[in-house]
Amino acid sequence: MKSVNRPTLLFALSTLILGLFFGWLFFGEGKAVQDEHNHSMANGSEVWTCSMHPQIRQGEPGSCPLCGMDLIPVDMGDSDDENPMEVKMSPTAMQLANVQTAIIEKGKATKELRLSGKIQVDERSVSTQTAHISGRVEKLYINTTGEYVSKGKVIAEIYSPELVTAQEELFEAQKMKAMQPQLFAASKERLKNWKLSDSQIENILLAGKPQERFPILSDINGIVINKKIQLGDYINRGSSLFELANLSQVWVLFDVYESDLTWIKTGDPIEYTIQAFPGQKFKGKISFIDPFINPTTRVAKARVVTANPGNKLKPEMFVTGMLLSQVKGSQSDIVVPKSAVMWTGERSVVYVKSFNEQSMSFAMREVTLGPSLGDSYIITEGLKYGEEIVTYGTFSIDAAAQLAGKPSMMNPEGGKAMAGHNHGEMK
Repeated sequence: MKSVNRPTLLFALSTLILGLFFGWLFFGEGKAVQDEHNHSMANGSEVWTCSMHPQIRQGEPGSCPLCGMDLIPVDMGDSDDENPMEVKMSPTAMQLANVQTAIIEKGKATKELRLSGKIQVDERSVSTQTAHISGRVEKLYINTTGEYVSKGKVIAEIYSPELVTAQEELFEAQKMKAMQPQLFAASKERLKNWKLSDSQIENILLAGKPQERFPILSDINGIVINKKIQLGDYINRGSSLFELANLSQVWVLFDVYESDLTWIKTGDPIEYTIQAFPGQKFKGKISFIDPFINPTTRVAKARVVTANPGNKLKPEMFVTGMLLSQVKGSQSDIVVPKSAVMWTGERSVVYVKSFNEQSMSFAMREVTLGPSLGDSYIITEGLKYGEEIVTYGTFSIDAAAQLAGKPSMMNPEGGKAMAGHNHGEMK
């Protein structure tokens, strides 16, 4: 048999010794540390856990190895008279988790609605200028939309064979006025039915011959918003010539989404601004709300009627309104911050503080949510006035409940406390 040389033997012995040392370091010491850690938690009255990772448990303060948050203490002591539905937290734990509470008081549920919209023509002020006699348009005095027309102004001239014939009949009736005054009166009345004034009829009689081109006078004041005729068009009696709108009063129409309709009603005051007048505020009241939802935009229109001296407000100007409203049919509501509510999609829960100030106990309570109020919710079921709820730090309370095996958001029935976080043993 060959003898093993000395350098080889020394290398083998060194390797064996190092292997034994590292094996003890990783397995022996780590196991001892973990056993000591678990023993200290079993005998201690407090366990330190992470509010975001309740599976992390230590017997002393520190940081969560998963997220780095400060660990909070949870009382793990058993008590025969302890309420199985409540979870206890020490004052130290509440301070570290920044748990805040508030007492529910009576109050009105109000919501600030921000609405956008536009200035629009008051539909009630829109009128149509029609032709009162048939004929051909020989001349137009109004050629573009946007022009202002005053009542009595000449807007067009027409040639009407029918009117020429009626004037000739008037002259014949005038000759027999002394013998047949009724015929003369009937001829004049016929012209009046075509909206000719007494002065126009007198001018015809003074001229002594028919006028071939006859002026059409405007019946109303307003701004032309739609021009419907062109030079040379033949028009019939009753034909629409122009559409005119009186802008001395306009509508402010706001878009209201269906989710906000419960918060708005006729008579509500609203304050709004107009892009064209930065820094200037306008006030009004909601006078009408559409009884239907636009199927394309999914909004209803809320209307404010406002005076418009000097036609300062122009149709299609953009407006932004702010309305502070109370929910319809509600005099007092339970309103809680959204930070107080834990929501799983199917269930909404809050934590209610026990009236025993020394125990610092909290019990999970399922609630029914009403409308959202920005940073708050209306609670329709599950809470009552005078109760004290957690408004900040609910996740910390819930983590403590999970650790203690009490009902929690994810485990509403409660159960065995979660296993400790094993970070020392390797298998």
